Amino acid sequence: MTKRILLTILALIIIGGSLAGIKVLQIRHMIALGSKMVPPPETISTAPVQLQSWESVLSAVASLDAVQGVTVAAEQAGKVVKISFTPGDFVEKGAPLAQLDTSAEEAQLRAMESSRNLARTNLHRLAELADKGLISKAEYDNGEASFKQTEAQTENIQAIIQKKNIKAPFSGRLGIRQINLGQYLKEGQEIVSLQVLDPIFVNFMLPQQELSKITTGMVLRINGDGAQDKQLTGKITTIAPQVDAQTRNIKIQATVANNDELLRPGMFVNAAIVLPEQAKVFTIPGTAVLYAPYSDSVFVVEEKKDEKSGKELKVLRQQFVRLGEKRGDFVAVLSGLKEGETVASTGVFKLRNGQAVVIDNSQTPAFELKPKPENN
Repeated sequence: MTKRILLTILALIIIGGSLAGIKVLQIRHMIALGSKMVPPPETISTAPVQLQSWESVLSAVASLDAVQGVTVAAEQAGKVVKISFTPGDFVEKGAPLAQLDTSAEEAQLRAMESSRNLARTNLHRLAELADKGLISKAEYDNGEASFKQTEAQTENIQAIIQKKNIKAPFSGRLGIRQINLGQYLKEGQEIVSLQVLDPIFVNFMLPQQELSKITTGMVLRINGDGAQDKQLTGKITTIAPQVDAQTRNIKIQATVANNDELLRPGMFVNAAIVLPEQAKVFTIPGTAVLYAPYSDSVFVVEEKKDEKSGKELKVLRQQFVRLGEKRGDFVAVLSGLKEGETVASTGVFKLRNGQAVVIDNSQTPAFELKPKPENN
């Protein structure tokens, strides 16, 4: 019985050892095949390293102000008896806007005009008597003073009536009406906003170290939400004579034509001063860059001869680069690349150094310096 058990155990050991040996041979064979296997080349799209001339600009966020803008207000208190404007209309200088009740002033004016006419007549009589020597010089001076006093009072009432007939101080675009017919206005109460929209001022700040680069007359380009994708141009008209002591920034003002009145005071826009010199930069698509915290890199496509087959292959070389300004779909490369080199332009996150590749640019997107994305 014991002999039979020992034979059974021995047989199991032999069978297990044989299976283990076979499995070891299979694994070794698979490892050998894996070491000989070469992964298929990765299909990529490429882009050349280009030398481009980029405009040198100074960019800033700007706000818009009216060349002339006021809120028309009542100079005299009174009840509104007539409104002569439509909100939002363009009005010429001197156009009537509103009229306050002047019935009391007109009655006073008629009485004062009568007193003035009487004083004028008396003055003429006194002048005749003075010429004949029938009255003293003092009596004539009193008559003349009385006439001038009544004349001044008449002019004062006329000025009050004129102030109650409110007119546009200059040509411009009206805002929202702030008064109603029959409303009693106090002195200084707002009536309507009046703004000159064409041209319009563009105000922004620049650091003091940029002051030497700018002069009046330089071209300024602006764009923003209010411009409806249009790029408007103007010129720098004023450079503030002093620098802000807190921020060390200097205030710049430009004037921009606003024929379509797309821009309104209070808006913010992106402003760019176009400098006279242009910068020469090496550029690549922004999608060609593998961004990383330690350093940014790109994959350069190079020709390499396969030692076994002797065929020419295209392989990738990871190159670390120092990047500069971004414009549109492109980014400037300050160091690490040369003109004429070719880099992988898309899908760089899945590539690795030394990888064989095949180039297929049939589906390559169009890279533009000033792209205009569709509004989806």
